[in-house]
Amino acid sequence: MSNLVLYTLHLSPPCRAVELTAKALGLELEQKTINLLTGDHLKPEFVKLNPQHTIPVLDDNGTIITESHAIMIYLVTKYGKDDSLYPKDPVKQARVNSALHFESGVLFARMRFTFERILFFGKSDIPEDRVEYVQKSYELLEDTLVDDFVAGPTMTIADFSCISTVSSIMGVVPLEQSKHPRIYAWIDRLKQLPYYEEVNGGGGTDLGKFVLAKKEENAKA
Repeated sequence: MSNLVLYTLHLSPPCRAVELTAKALGLELEQKTINLLTGDHLKPEFVKLNPQHTIPVLDDNGTIITESHAIMIYLVTKYGKDDSLYPKDPVKQARVNSALHFESGVLFARMRFTFERILFFGKSDIPEDRVEYVQKSYELLEDTLVDDFVAGPTMTIADFSCISTVSSIMGVVPLEQSKHPRIYAWIDRLKQLPYYEEVNGGGGTDLGKFVLAKKEENAKA
């Protein structure tokens, strides 16, 4: 088995998505923490690994893979005992790819648009238009969940990607259960995974709490 090193930060949703994938595959990761808030990602040795200075980054015996979706696909393709998490069938794979793009282009993008002003620019408010932007992404996810999981009737890496973001933002922009019953049922299904709480539950909750605490801190500055 290869020595898999993941440069990661547990608060980061994309990092947790990769960690969920590794757990599902039964892979052990050597984790090296990269703290974005203290500038670890800008240090020369890390920029050499990833010139885009983002996390997660996977080092598989010298093979460097960046970007969470690419890492998840790589891990399943190379180490998966079957293709259930990332199907080879072109139609099923297209559905997974579509959900992955929805996560990066809608869910994560709108979370970042909301969080970054607080975490990196010292703001103490979340403008109403950004709240509405996130609420609309909830509506889109609710409408997408026509099956038990985001890309069909079985769990895939797209679920890991989407849940890592949704679990992080719902503590800051409330996700009303009465309006989004499919999302809550989907979350409950994923919570049944024996490794869910360890890998994603705490990290998602912690990120939301961290953002709210930073928001209060900025208001006092």
